[in-house]
Amino acid sequence: MTLREIKEILQAQVLAGEEFLDRQPSCACGSDLLSDVLAFTKENSVLLTGLTNPQVIRTAEMSDIIGIIFVRGKKPDNYTVELATIKKIPLLATHLPMYESCGKLYLQGLKGCSEV
Repeated sequence: MTLREIKEILQAQVLAGEEFLDRQPSCACGSDLLSDVLAFTKENSVLLTGLTNPQVIRTAEMSDIIGIIFVRGKKPDNYTVELATIKKIPLLATHLPMYESCGKLYLQGLKGCSEV
């Protein structure tokens, strides 16, 4: 599954990194705790979160996360989008809550990080 397919499944808007939507995450993680993201995500994963601050971009970079999906209709400020653009981390935003977003992706075959 590619980030482009994830965009369609979640009816998401691309905020940054349209050119990277052909990336294929190996798994997904849903969290609003960056310490959990650092502890439990795997390389080449996608992060679903309600956090919109620049620290989520820095955490994604450190964890080799290949894309971030903001849930619950949240959107980051311009600085965070610019930072993601510089770091080449695609950003998507969906109106769906985290639970439903993760569930839809899981039903379509995207594994959780504990399964990889």
